[in-house]
Amino acid sequence: MVKIENLHRFYINGKWVDPVGELRTHDVINPSTEKPVASIALGSKADVDAAVAAAKAAFETFSQTTREERVALLERVVAAYQKKSAEIAEVISDEMGAPMWLAQAAQAPIGQTHFAVAANYLKSYEFEEKRGNTLIRKEPIGVCGFITPWNWPDHQIGCKVAPAIAAGCTMVLKPSELAPLDAFIITEALHEAGVPAGVFNMVNGTGPEVGQALSTHPDVDMMSFTGSTRAGILVAQAAANTCKRVTQELGGKSPNIILPTANLEEAVTKGVTQMMTNSGQSCNAPSRMLIHRPQYEQAVEIAKKVASQVKVATDTKAAAPGEIGPVSNVTQFKKIQGLLQKGLDEGAKAVVGGPGLPDGVERGYYIKPTIFANVNNNMTIAREEIFGPVLCLIPYENVDDAIKIGNDTIYGLSGYVYGKDVKEAAEVAKRIRAGNVHLNGAGGDVNACFGGYRMSGNGREWGPFGLEEFLEIKAVLTNGGL
Repeated sequence: MVKIENLHRFYINGKWVDPVGELRTHDVINPSTEKPVASIALGSKADVDAAVAAAKAAFETFSQTTREERVALLERVVAAYQKKSAEIAEVISDEMGAPMWLAQAAQAPIGQTHFAVAANYLKSYEFEEKRGNTLIRKEPIGVCGFITPWNWPDHQIGCKVAPAIAAGCTMVLKPSELAPLDAFIITEALHEAGVPAGVFNMVNGTGPEVGQALSTHPDVDMMSFTGSTRAGILVAQAAANTCKRVTQELGGKSPNIILPTANLEEAVTKGVTQMMTNSGQSCNAPSRMLIHRPQYEQAVEIAKKVASQVKVATDTKAAAPGEIGPVSNVTQFKKIQGLLQKGLDEGAKAVVGGPGLPDGVERGYYIKPTIFANVNNNMTIAREEIFGPVLCLIPYENVDDAIKIGNDTIYGLSGYVYGKDVKEAAEVAKRIRAGNVHLNGAGGDVNACFGGYRMSGNGREWGPFGLEEFLEIKAVLTNGGL
C-alpha cells in the first residue's frame, strides 16, 4: 500500500488543514479483501465554507491570468502527474478493486490525459468573437463544485479539474468517500505543479453533508456531478435555489445493436468483453445486446463461451490481463445480487453466472460474470442499471424494432452498433437517442464530447466541449470603435 500523507486533513487555500471541529473518520475498504486500507477525515459544512471562501478569493486573480499562463500550468500538472502514475494505479487498485493491469493501463493514465487535452485546446481556443459592432466574450463561470464517483475516480477528477483550470475557474472537489485515496495523490501533483493557492481545494465527506453543502452554497456558481441518476437529481434539486449551473453525467443502460450483416462472432465477443471490463462498472457499458432473432441462439452460445472464459482475480495485484476484480463496495454487491435473482424470478435464463459468489471465492465483493438469455426489454434487468459484469441478450425482429427497443429506456448515455458496413451502422447511429454511439467496436475519444440525453444527465465533458461548460457568454455592445 502506498503511504499517503494528510488523510485526516483537507486541502484548502494551498495548504493541508485540520477539519473544523471534532475529527470524524471513515474507513476505506478494499473490496477484494473486505478490509480497511486507510481512513479519511469526513468534512462538514464549515469545512466547505472555508474551501469555497478560498476559491472565491482566488477567482479574482486566477480568472485574469493569461492563456499562456494557464497552458504552462496545465503542462506542469501533466509532468507532475506522470511522476505519480504508478502510485495512483496502486491506490486505485486498493480503494476500488480494479485489477492492477487495468489500473495501470486505463484507470491511472486517463486523468493526466485530460490535462494534456485541455492544454492543447486552450492554446487556440477563441474566447472573443466580433459580430458587427458587438464583442462576444467567453469568461470563466466562477467557483465550481465537483462531486466525483468511485468507478473511474482518477478519470472523473481529471475531466473536471483540467478544463476548469483551462477556463480560469476555481474549484472545490469532493471525491467519493468510497474511493478517495487517489485524490490525495492528484492533489499533491497539483500542488507540486504550482497551482495557485485557493484555485483547487479538496474536502472529503459524504454526499448528504459535504455534497449538499457544496450544492446549496450561494458562492458556488456551478456544480459538476458524476454518479447515479438518483444522486444527480438530488444535486440538481439542492442547487436550484441558487440558480447555479449544473452539469451531470449519470446512469446508463446502453443498447448494443448487432445488425444482421455484422460478423456475429466478432461483434458478440467484443460486446461481452466490453461489458466485463472494470467489472461492468462503467456508466456507458453496453449492457443490452440486441440480436436479430434468427441469429439469437447462435449469439447466446458465443456469449456463453466468451463469458465462461472470464476469470475473477482474487489477488487484484497479480491479475492477468482480462481478469476482472470485485465490484466496489458492499452496497453495490447486495444490489447486484438482488437484481440477478430478480432476473431469474422474471423468467430470464442465466446461461453463465447468476447469484452467489464465483466458484472458489470466499471473500470480497465478487460477482459472477453473467449472461442472461430469454430477456425482454420490460424485465427489471433490462431497465435498471445493474453496474456489474452482467449482460442481457434481447432479440429483435428487424432494424426498426432494434432501434425502438434500444431507445426504450429512461437513459441515453451511449449506444453501440455493429454492422458489415460502417455507413450502414452510421445510419442506425443517427436514430439512437444517446450522447455517444460507438460503431464496430470503436473506443472512446477524449477529444470528443461525452454526456447523455434524458436521465443520463446534461452538459458535455471532454475536449473543447468540456472547456465550454465552464464558460459564461457575455455580449459587449458598442457603437463601433472596438
